[in-house]
Amino acid sequence: MAEFVIPPVDVVGLPVSGSSGQFPVAQIYCVGRNYADHAIEMGHNPDREAPFFFLKPGYALLSGGGALSYPSMTQDLHHEVELVVALARGGENITVHEAQDLIYGFAVGIDLTRRDLQAQAKKLGRPWDAGKTFLHAAPCSELRPGSSLQSIHQAKIKLSVNGEIRQSGNLDQMIWKVPEIIARLSECFPLRGGDLIFTGTPAGVGPVQTGDELHAEIEGIGSLRVSVKQ
Repeated sequence: MAEFVIPPVDVVGLPVSGSSGQFPVAQIYCVGRNYADHAIEMGHNPDREAPFFFLKPGYALLSGGGALSYPSMTQDLHHEVELVVALARGGENITVHEAQDLIYGFAVGIDLTRRDLQAQAKKLGRPWDAGKTFLHAAPCSELRPGSSLQSIHQAKIKLSVNGEIRQSGNLDQMIWKVPEIIARLSECFPLRGGDLIFTGTPAGVGPVQTGDELHAEIEGIGSLRVSVKQ
């Protein structure tokens, strides 16, 4: 076994429902504008354009929820509740038919966004990684293994802030369904077991302030609680 010149980074893990084991997280992929109503509220055409993706690093994960610090360099932090898909196996050029066999389970996630940094980068035609990537930018609940895609695609999804519902929708509103997302991702990237996929958010995204309590939930999958501190 190779010796490293500095200690390697520890693997980030997610708790698994009904198990004492942890799910080892590899890459965190995110799908942009995958709900028509969210595409409209962000000023885009909701027609079924090809999906696009961005990535978040392992340190963005807030495993199982909990408290996070309001990130630096922003005055406009936004919440985006999402279904998260965890892969047990990967591959390249996977077909839609093969995609379901790669899935380990599902979770509830929140894609946190420094919206002002993202908007500024878009205006200047620059990459908007800084808007999406920071410590604990991807809170995620424990994983629920299995579940059929048919029941998943009929599930309700919602997020409340301090008890007030901000986002409410249904997973059947996704423009690109889970197997299509996996197949398309595998054309762009070599997928691996341990990868997480945040599949997009419904309308209603909005600001989060210090002291806020977020509660995200997907029917049949689970819930996620996050508090924002100074």
